[in-house]
Amino acid sequence: MTILCVRFQLPPMREAALPQLLGVLEEFTPVVEALPPDGALLDLRGAERYFGRGTVEFASLIRVRALALHGIDCVIGAAPGPMLARMALRDAVPGVARVVSEEPDAVTEFLADRPVAALPGVGGATTRTLCEYGLDTIGKVAAAPLSTLQRLTGARAGRELHEKASGIDRSRVVPNATSLPQTLGCARAGGTPILATERSFQHDELDPSRHRHALLSATEELGTRLRALEKVCRTLTLTMRYADRSATTRSRTLKEPTAHSSTLTGTAYRMYEALGLQRARVRSIALRAEGLTSAARASHQLTFDPVDEKVRRIEEVADRARAKFGPHVIGPGTLAA
Repeated sequence: MTILCVRFQLPPMREAALPQLLGVLEEFTPVVEALPPDGALLDLRGAERYFGRGTVEFASLIRVRALALHGIDCVIGAAPGPMLARMALRDAVPGVARVVSEEPDAVTEFLADRPVAALPGVGGATTRTLCEYGLDTIGKVAAAPLSTLQRLTGARAGRELHEKASGIDRSRVVPNATSLPQTLGCARAGGTPILATERSFQHDELDPSRHRHALLSATEELGTRLRALEKVCRTLTLTMRYADRSATTRSRTLKEPTAHSSTLTGTAYRMYEALGLQRARVRSIALRAEGLTSAARASHQLTFDPVDEKVRRIEEVADRARAKFGPHVIGPGTLAA
């Protein structure tokens, strides 16, 4: 047992605490991979030998320190590899780590009855194709001939699918940069600065209008913070977390780097609509602005659209009002409803 997947239960507006929480993890092992906006992977192979502790002991220590130092709880999944640790995390609850033994029979039992969509990298189209042929669980996929999977999904994809369903995980925990000056209020993913925010619902939310309301609130916040930092972003990433603890993540590269709230909102709406959710019980929605660069160095396509120019001027006025009177003094009328 060597890999932990940790998800900190960060409340809205506390995502800037992630670098400090990652510092807690780095006290146990230097092999930490940040998973913004609220998680991380740890490779404990060296730490287990050095400290003489087991995986469950490390999970308990991490939770206690996160609570004691930052007042933030966490859930933890443990497994022989990163893929299985991520999947185990979905079954974890605060105070009780979900542990998958490295024994082959235990891995097979853990995977067998799970829906095929639970495998990382298996999207909606692949899931539909497999289910049409009765391969609706990971166990059935693992038992299917490799040639059948390759015929259904392609040579490379079929081989990867067969390995994952069999519990073969070739991924590794890749340490990445996690610290930024606190004045930026953001973390790094793979060495690239990001800004992140999340909207959690009090109850699992079915209403698409409430989902869109949360997206609007999140993009307005990201746009305001980007402009305050004089930054623009190149990519927007949307993460939808559901009642069954599964999640869907989609990223979209913008036509040009921007901090324009309406552009961010339009992009977030399109990503949401592309998911085609039907009565999905959504627990939280997270947005990340990635690939931050200086606004002064970013190129901007000139436009003769008077509406666009008017919106940008209104943004400037609203930003000055927020800077003087607080972040919630002005905003879209929809959010006030």
